[in-house]
Amino acid sequence: MKQLTIGQLAQQSGVLVETIKYYQRRGLIELPSRPESGFRKYPPETAQQVRFIRRAKELGFSLQEIGELLDLRITSGASCREIKVRAETKLADIHQKQRDLEKMETVLSQLAESCQGRGPLSECPILGALEEKEEDNRE
Repeated sequence: MKQLTIGQLAQQSGVLVETIKYYQRRGLIELPSRPESGFRKYPPETAQQVRFIRRAKELGFSLQEIGELLDLRITSGASCREIKVRAETKLADIHQKQRDLEKMETVLSQLAESCQGRGPLSECPILGALEEKEEDNRE
């Protein structure tokens, strides 16, 4: 198969060139050696690896977690169960974030409803509530 320039790799992977360079600095993809012509060439399978990273990011995996998933792919003796546990852990994290967002939404809705949208800032119930919370956290 034909080797790819970094621009071709970016295009085939659906990311920017700078993203590929960042993934290289993070050790997620290998930096090919520079031939005398000066242009690095990437094997076609690198595009698949970059797409894997992009999709895993879209599912909420951090770059560190993605690196661990990539390592598991090449680790002899690793099992599908190990990947499933990581996916279930990420799913639990997402559920917790959803609960946190719902709490934030409820409180913010109550604050917005309590404000008439007129009057001096010193009487704003939203600012007052935010100041109260700050004071509560200092104790």
